[in-house]
Order: sequence, then structure tokens, then C-alpha cells
Amino acid sequence: MIISSTTDYRAAAQKRLPPFLFHYIDGGAYAEKTLARNVEDLADVALRQRVLKDMSQLDTSIELFGEKLSIPVALAPVGLTGMFARRGEVQAAIAADKKGIPFTMSSVSVCPIEEVAPKLQRPMWFQLYVLKDRGFLKNALERAQAAGVTTLVFTVDMPVPGARYRDAHSGMSGPNAAMRRYLQSVTHPQWAMDVGLLGRPHTLGNISTYMGKNVSLEDYMGYLGANFDPSISWRDLEWIRDFWKGPMVIKGILDPEDAKDAVRFGADGIIVSNHGGRQLDGVLSSARALPSIADAVKGQIKILADSGIRNGLDIVRMLALGADCTMIGRAFIYALAAQGGTGVSHLLDLLEKEMRVAMTLTSVKSVSEINGNMLVQSR
Repeated sequence: MIISSTTDYRAAAQKRLPPFLFHYIDGGAYAEKTLARNVEDLADVALRQRVLKDMSQLDTSIELFGEKLSIPVALAPVGLTGMFARRGEVQAAIAADKKGIPFTMSSVSVCPIEEVAPKLQRPMWFQLYVLKDRGFLKNALERAQAAGVTTLVFTVDMPVPGARYRDAHSGMSGPNAAMRRYLQSVTHPQWAMDVGLLGRPHTLGNISTYMGKNVSLEDYMGYLGANFDPSISWRDLEWIRDFWKGPMVIKGILDPEDAKDAVRFGADGIIVSNHGGRQLDGVLSSARALPSIADAVKGQIKILADSGIRNGLDIVRMLALGADCTMIGRAFIYALAAQGGTGVSHLLDLLEKEMRVAMTLTSVKSVSEINGNMLVQSR
């Protein structure tokens, strides 16, 4: 199969993965309207094409939180990454490291912090939810700091899990889920050998380390469901802000007033995100939400954006809409599932090449020149 885009990697991942895993990463909440709009609204962003400007020298790098990134991209936190390829967090993190961009480990990863961090030349980022189990939060923060993690990403748009209908139908949850997953696995022998057999242990590595016992995938939905905290408020983050010595980024901002609250709180950055359309269906796409947020807080706080990015052109579009940097989730998981770390490395190279094409044809020589002046009305 010829791979030339994220779309190709998605098709390859669908063939390789058992359905419960493919639909877990591919699906969204409710009718999946926001999931679709994330991609469609970003693709509708029109840019000014400019020519004859001598674009022989381009610079795709940026400075973010004291680090130099080769491209304005970080790998977003994705739960259960280690189920999509053998020790998937390690493979994805190494690919990001080689590219010179951050990898963000999910708190509900398969591989624990201590397995991934020593494999890297640059420090990784770490993501947390506000959970009722505050002991886990303190333990995870201490271990992250000990492992040299620089940037903490706090996801705030998941006080309760979204209604994801695909999971019940696919076998990720619902009646007889364990048996359905087993039957799907034996009919996908490549995945069964690579991940099912050789990718063990299939546990929530960070939670298992904290609890001193294996927390299996069977316990995954139950643990999260019991520990999500709908009472979360900015006050709950204050002790974390005091404890954490590095940059702290708030993920899941869609409203300018919440962005202003993040500035007042003292966050170093925000991520404009609707959780990839996996939480509240019907909310704005990130592309639609981003401009008003940028108008409200640009220059006061670093603005990252995710949800809907599928290629290097989309990265340029997000930057033109007001982001300082972007994050990708689904796109790198498709590549990881299809070809492991090699796929992630190839995808990141594709994104850079596509960025360079977009920058050349819009006549911007550096990321700092990408702004709203590049936007035009397409209708």
C-alpha cells in the first residue's frame, strides 16, 4: 500500500487494528458532528497565494517554553497509545524525539513514565486529568519531575466521559466486551502477535505503578468512570500550579472567557481543543473557536491548538488563525498503528514537507510570519 498522507495511514490502521481499537481512536461523541466539523472547518480556511518572493530559504522551527521545535507541532496525549503498536508510547516518543518535537504522555498510557523518559534525548511532556484520587495526581507529578518532564498538560474538558456510541458497538465497552475483543484480536493476527502477545503487559502503566499492582484494560473504563471529578474548578489546580516548577498548559479551552481565566490563573499556555470531538458534540470546531480566543489573549499566554489537523497545510491554517503551535493526536496514532515508530517518523516528515509547500506558496519564510493577513474569504 502506498502511503502519502494521513488518509492513507488511517486506511492502513483500519486494516491492521481490531475494530474495538480502530473505532476507539477514530470515533467521537454522540452523532460525531463536531468530529466532522473539526476537519471540514479547517479545510475551508482559505489562504492568500503569493508568488515571486524568493522562497529558497524557509524556517519551520519555533521556540516554545524554552525549547526549540523543528516544526510547530507536538504529539498530543492519547490514552492507550501502547495498544496501537508494541510499547507504542516508546515508539512514538522516540520518533518525536528524532524529529525535534515534544511527545506528550497520557496519564492513562500503557507504558509508564519511567519506561519512556530514559529513551529520549529531549524532555517529554506529561498530561493529567483532575481525578478524585488526589494521591495518584501527587504521585504522578513527583514521578514526572523526577523523570525530567518539563511541561505539564492539564486536560480540563473531561470532568465526565463523553457519550461515545461507537465504543459500545465495537467491543471497547458494552455487553460481552472482553469476549468480543478476543474474537476480534484472533482475526487480526499481525496486531495479535505484535501487540497482543509481544506488547505486554497491557496495563495502565502510570496507575499500576502508583497502586503497586497491575491495572488492566478491563479496569480502564471503570477506574476512569469512578475517578473523573465533575466538581473540578480553578481552585483544584492551584496546588498543582504551586507544586509544578515548569510550564503548565491547560488543555480543552473553547471560549475566550475561559482563556482569560487561564491567564489570570497563571498558566503558561492553553490548548484550544474540543478533545477531537470526543466530548460534547455540537460545540465549535477548534478552527472556529481559535480566532476569538486569539483576539482575547494572544501575546499574554502561549496558544496551542488541536482537533482536525490532518496535514501540514492544516498546521499553517491553525497558525494563521492565531495559534503559536499545534498538536496532533489521531494522525500520529493512525501512522503508529500502521507502521509503528517508522510510520510516525514518516508522517512527521510529510507534515514538514506539506508545511514548506504551503509556506512557499503563501510567501512566508518563517513561522513568525504566519498570521491573519494570510486569510481570505472563500465565499
